Amino acid sequence: MSTIDKKKVLETVPQTGFFGHPKGLSTLFFLEFWERFSYYGMKGILIYYMYDRLSNGGLGLDPTTAASIASIYGALVYMSGIIGGWIADRLLGSARTVFYGGVLIMLGHIALSFPGGFPALIVSMVLIVLGTGLLKPNAASTVGELYDEKDLRRDSGFSIYYMAVNLGAFLAPIIVGTIGQGYNYHLGFSIAAIGMFFGLISFVMSRKKNLGLAGSVVHNPLTPEERRSTFIKIGAGAVVLIILLAITIPARILNLNSFITIVSILGFLIPAWYFIMMYFSKKTSKDERSRILAYIPLFIASIVFWAIEEQGASLLAIYADKRTQLNFAGIHILPSWFQTLNPLFIIVFAPVLASLWVKLGDRQPSTPVKFSFGLILAGFSYIVMMVPAYLNGSSSLVSPLWLVLSYFLVVIGELCLSPVGLSVSTKLAPAAFSAQMLSLWNLSDAAAQTLNAQLVKLADHEVIYFGGVGLVSVILGIFLLLYAPVIKRLMRGIK
Repeated sequence: MSTIDKKKVLETVPQTGFFGHPKGLSTLFFLEFWERFSYYGMKGILIYYMYDRLSNGGLGLDPTTAASIASIYGALVYMSGIIGGWIADRLLGSARTVFYGGVLIMLGHIALSFPGGFPALIVSMVLIVLGTGLLKPNAASTVGELYDEKDLRRDSGFSIYYMAVNLGAFLAPIIVGTIGQGYNYHLGFSIAAIGMFFGLISFVMSRKKNLGLAGSVVHNPLTPEERRSTFIKIGAGAVVLIILLAITIPARILNLNSFITIVSILGFLIPAWYFIMMYFSKKTSKDERSRILAYIPLFIASIVFWAIEEQGASLLAIYADKRTQLNFAGIHILPSWFQTLNPLFIIVFAPVLASLWVKLGDRQPSTPVKFSFGLILAGFSYIVMMVPAYLNGSSSLVSPLWLVLSYFLVVIGELCLSPVGLSVSTKLAPAAFSAQMLSLWNLSDAAAQTLNAQLVKLADHEVIYFGGVGLVSVILGIFLLLYAPVIKRLMRGIK
């Protein structure tokens, strides 16, 4: 954004009014709250809907296939953020892109609220993947436009904003899960659609008053010539895609399994291309190339961590349904309720970890060491899940406290790795690729979930699977801990 445009934005947006922050933060807070409510509400019951019996209103898929689909779904959501960022930067601006994304998300939930079977699921996934890609990255970038670059409230503002993520994610499985699993899946999906509708209404009603020009500026607009050329390329690509689908689907060349495999490969090829492109770019200096090399082991560590963390909504969700005692302490627990544990632990322990780092100051662990802590804790979160099967076999029901402990360990690991990963991505980014480095960070989660789409096929033997995956994570964490001094040298002065 130019200096003039930035000045206009800051002059237009009220500077206080929402806990000492610009009023625009309240607009984005409630939008993000309802969007995450709708997404995590849908996600909390989706895997059960996919593999539940037809007589119960489900699709009757194999649980392993359902877990693979859920993983690919999550991966595509993160991949689509690249498209959303491009549309905002070159065509519509962040605020308009956010609105259209919300509309697509709502339509996606509406598609699932009707008993349309597997075709409705595909339509819903396409709409929600595209809608989330438009909304999520651009809502966050609009938060940044509310503050001057030197405004000391910026970090606090993002903390308030991300609290909306966890509040929405915490409440959604309780409400949508109870209705979806307790009464009717499609009714649950309709509640998710209503949640997104509330988010859109609050955004539209308060956007002009509270946001001012924030999010309205197109940072790098297409010239008329570029616009014409781009639309021609997009149109030609769409035609080619339609032709390929029309040929490969009837010929059974492209089916569900081959599609999962293709996306799994792209999940690693796309970030690999990013690394190669940035490293060999003429715009990248020698020091910046060294920092890219420092970032690679952190990126790999992130993939391994998110592979375990994201299975909380797929493999562990199935475990909660099929292997867990759901009558505990006089309460009947719905499997979807376990999805509240992750955001609940984040809400409770994020301030504790944040205050600990502040208290330690210069004595706090370095970024690679924090990453290693995250990996080791994630590994132990799976190793503990090996114990019940090792002691009592894989046919008996286990205490829900095993799942609680597993979610707790991985969340503490997440608090060591995730905030630091976002920060170090901005610090190690070459100047010419600062925005794209954030997209690359999100692609680590996408790669992790494409890896999960293949890993969950091996999960039949619990002791071997949980123990093996957990041990790999712990070993990589220890290796990263030992390799930390080398990474710090490659970071060339970046702390």
